[in-house]
Amino acid sequence: MTSIFGTDGVRGIANSELTPELALKLALAGGRYLLQQKKGGERSGVLIGRDSRLSGDMLQAALIAGFTSAGLDVYTAGIIPTPGVAYLTRTQNFCGGVMISASHNPIEDNGIKFFNSDGTKLSDEQENQIEEYMEARNDFDPPLGTGVGQLYNASDLQNQYRRFLLQKAGGSFQGYRVVLDTAYGAAWELGPRVWEDLGAEVIALHDSPAGEKINYDCGSTNPDRIKEVVQETEADFGFAFDGDADRVIALDENGQELDGDYIMAICGSFLLENNQLPGNTVAATQYSNQGLKEALQQKGGDLFLTRNGDRYVLQAMRERGLTLGGEKSGHIIFLEDNATGDGILTSIKLAEVVRVQGEKLSCLAEIFQPWPQRLENVRVRDKNWKQNNRIEEVIKNAEETFGDRGRILVRASGTEPVIRVMVEGKEEKVLDQVLGKVVEVIARELG
Repeated sequence: MTSIFGTDGVRGIANSELTPELALKLALAGGRYLLQQKKGGERSGVLIGRDSRLSGDMLQAALIAGFTSAGLDVYTAGIIPTPGVAYLTRTQNFCGGVMISASHNPIEDNGIKFFNSDGTKLSDEQENQIEEYMEARNDFDPPLGTGVGQLYNASDLQNQYRRFLLQKAGGSFQGYRVVLDTAYGAAWELGPRVWEDLGAEVIALHDSPAGEKINYDCGSTNPDRIKEVVQETEADFGFAFDGDADRVIALDENGQELDGDYIMAICGSFLLENNQLPGNTVAATQYSNQGLKEALQQKGGDLFLTRNGDRYVLQAMRERGLTLGGEKSGHIIFLEDNATGDGILTSIKLAEVVRVQGEKLSCLAEIFQPWPQRLENVRVRDKNWKQNNRIEEVIKNAEETFGDRGRILVRASGTEPVIRVMVEGKEEKVLDQVLGKVVEVIARELG
């Protein structure tokens, strides 16, 4: 069976690739898995949250049918950020959680992410177990009578997640002006409300649950409008979330975009200076810029690189006893607080450094000097590039060209029919030449 799980759950075009039938089968198999993992004292229930996409109701209905058919009670949290589902699953004693979202992907896409009872995403092995249950779906005696699961509205639990976020701020942000772009997504209400509760003057953009517009010309992947508003309103900083609010891009007072590498450099350096960074190390994926490592080393720290995907960052953090890690895209994990990327929490943490240091965000960002980097997505009909001799040869030539002054990373997307090519180095002219050659060969061979 070809794996249906990608790097971040199951994704596809809703009602075409990700159908209600598939969601039902996932829930039946996922319910069996969660019931077997259930520990004493845990609810035999699963928490479901979603972003604002129009297909969310359809997929949620299918998931509810599957989980209750497996014998699990279902608690629906409504439109809520992904990290909210992770936090509540862990703290409210659910045996598992599910988020319906395609994150930053286009409107027509959707996705299903599973969480363990501790609020962590499933491992590769656990996803394989669910797929095996899907294959052996007839090898299961369904519960009858009172054994069938029930449905409960748990939208009131969102207030507990909000209180958790408020507790993570070390002080008031009264006197600060912040611009928030909630991308018509999961943070549309919670993001502005939290920042208002913290005393800040909030200017909110794209702050309605308009699922037909989620991520469209807005949010973390389209920050042009928030840049303008930060400058026009003379705000202290801005934060742009993606559709499910597990990632965030920051804007300094000049409207300069600060991605996850900047955020990790600023927060990591602050923690190093205050002896609050276990192992003096930050974990990040191989897509993070080498300038991040240089910034941390300036403060006596280091950077540990993992394979792409925030769950692999989390795995490395747990194995090495680290508390800060993330991705260039803006998934930042503060492990002492939550076990997944949390955009609203990250915005609070970064602003806290600004408040405590008493400096402008643009000044704090100067610690990070990124190496020039290029990233291009090549749309392909076949993502199996490792079996192509011509592609392997052009990559080898690129590595020889760079030597120790650059690097190239090529990987197939886990969620889209594209191959991602990233080059990084000290000399921009060489970067463009190398990237052009590699992309040309991949497009000719597989495009």
